[in-house]
Amino acid sequence: MEYKILGTTMPVLEVTLQPQEWIIAESGELSWMTASIGLQSGVQIGGQQGGLLGALTRALTGSTIFMTQYYAYQAPGQVSFATKVPGQILPIEIPAGHPGYVLHRHGFLAGGPQIQLGIAMQQKLGGGVFGGMGLFMPRVTGQGLFWAELSGEVIVRDLQQGETLRVHPGHVGMLDAGVQFSITTVPGIRNVLFGGDGLFLAQLIGPGRIWLQTLTLPNLAHAISHYLPSAEATSVGPRITFG
Repeated sequence: MEYKILGTTMPVLEVTLQPQEWIIAESGELSWMTASIGLQSGVQIGGQQGGLLGALTRALTGSTIFMTQYYAYQAPGQVSFATKVPGQILPIEIPAGHPGYVLHRHGFLAGGPQIQLGIAMQQKLGGGVFGGMGLFMPRVTGQGLFWAELSGEVIVRDLQQGETLRVHPGHVGMLDAGVQFSITTVPGIRNVLFGGDGLFLAQLIGPGRIWLQTLTLPNLAHAISHYLPSAEATSVGPRITFG
């Protein structure tokens, strides 16, 4: 199996599969593929554990219930996955015995045959619900190669034992599964009334590596919202008069 990451601002992952090789991805991630590639979807595709219960559990993270397996027939072929927003595609190799990685809700792009997609649960219920990250996040385990999709530019930080970093939840892209993470409140009512950063921050405690993403989906939505037609303008439509 070989791969290329093509492009810059909105890159594309292109994976070349030899006969009998295959990869997995969430349903709906496909961008294009050659005629020699086949696919099948299901709740337990590619050795994913847990059956229907595992699929429903994964759905709590924002993932799809069904996974899709892409495989080469009797000839080599390519399958490609494009990013949904400007950002980067990161190849991550999981060695044997590694606890895996925790990703943001839509961070898993594709993975090799021994990659498992599960869930990680935040430590605090209230903060998880109101902090914007959700209570559950995807956790990638197993062994081999997978690809993560992060938004904007990516900043890598290595936290030492006990070192703490507080991050806006939307900027948390990926972290070692050994990093403790929870949602904490920012002290002081002034942060609620006047602070633009809101009340909740993700608290990450080392040791371990974290990947921060500079683009958050709420910020992107806010930036383009001024250019979208309003519901009132859409219902009324353009008014044309004659002479």
